[in-house]
Amino acid sequence: MNQEYKGVWTIAEVNDGKIETVSYELLSWGKDLATKLNVELSSVVISNKAENLDSLIQHGADNVYYVEDEKLEHFYPDVHTNILKKMVEDFKPEIILASATTKGRTLMPALAAKLNTGLTADCTDFEIEEKTRSLIQIRPAIGGNVMAKIKTITKPQMATVRPKSKLPLAKDENRKGKITKIKYDEELYQSKYRWIEFKKDETSVQPLQQADVIVAGGKGLKKSENFKYLQNLSKKLKGAVGATRAVVDMGWIDYSHQVGLSGKTVSPKLYIAIGISGAVQHLAGMSSSKYIIAINKDPEAPIFKVSDLGIVCDALDILPLLEKEIKSGDKND
Repeated sequence: MNQEYKGVWTIAEVNDGKIETVSYELLSWGKDLATKLNVELSSVVISNKAENLDSLIQHGADNVYYVEDEKLEHFYPDVHTNILKKMVEDFKPEIILASATTKGRTLMPALAAKLNTGLTADCTDFEIEEKTRSLIQIRPAIGGNVMAKIKTITKPQMATVRPKSKLPLAKDENRKGKITKIKYDEELYQSKYRWIEFKKDETSVQPLQQADVIVAGGKGLKKSENFKYLQNLSKKLKGAVGATRAVVDMGWIDYSHQVGLSGKTVSPKLYIAIGISGAVQHLAGMSSSKYIIAINKDPEAPIFKVSDLGIVCDALDILPLLEKEIKSGDKND
C-alpha cells in the first residue's frame, strides 16, 4: 500500500492574501528531497484568497494545489485538517512538510492523527535513506545536546521545519508549473469552532519565530518596566522581543514572547540574552541560533556555555549604554 504514495508536498501559509516567506523556505527543503527521490514537488494553498500563486512555482514548486473558499477567511484547525486529509487520500503524497509556526504546529498533529501516521516536529535537517526511500528527520533532542534521527515507517511521512533554517531558492520567473484549483463539498467546511476576534500583538515588529534578530530578557531585568529597553532595541534592530518562562509567569510580558520547551523554538541569526541565566528548558528553545550574545552578572551562568560573546555585568547597567550606542550608530548612518 505504501508504494502508492509518491511526491513531496509543502504546506504554504497565507496571511491576508499574501504568501508568507516560510512557504518559500519550505519549498527549498522540499526541492532537495524531491530531487533525491526523483518526484514532483507540490505546494498546497488553503485560503479564501491568495495573490501571486505563480511565485510558488518560481521558487521551486512543480505543482500548486489551491483550495479557495470564502469560508476559509479565518483559520479553523478542523476545517483545514478535513481538507488536507481529503487531499492526501486523493493524491497520496509520500512526504508532507509544514513550517513549525503556530499554524503548522496546530495543523500537523491533528492531520497526523486523522491519517494514522507519524509526525516529527521542529526538524532542522533531513536525509533520504537510499535503500528504502524513507525520510530521515533530524532534530535536536535532550535539551539540544544530541541530534536525533527519526524514521517514520508509515505514509505519508510528515514533519514540521524550523522557520529560518534554510534560505528560499532564487526566484526563477521563467520556471513553468501547473496550478490546480480544487473544490470540495460543503461538509468539509463544517467547524466546531466559532470565530470571536483577532488581536494583533502590538509588542513585536514581527512574529518571534520569523525574526532574524531576537532580544530576550529574563529575571535579571528586575521588573517588567525594564522590558522597554528590549522593545526599543528590537525595533532598532528590526527584530523581536523574547522572554523566559519565569518572567512570563510573573506577568511581565505576554506568553507570545516565551522562548523554550514550553514556549517557542527559535533559530535567528542573532539572539541577545539579557539577564537570562540559561535554564535547560530555555536553552533548548534558542541554542541553534547562529550567534548568541549573553549579558549576565553571574560569570557561572549556563547561558555563557552556548554564547559566542559573553558580557559579565548587571543588565541594567549596560542596557542604557547599548541603547545609546545604537542610537549613535543610526545617526552616523
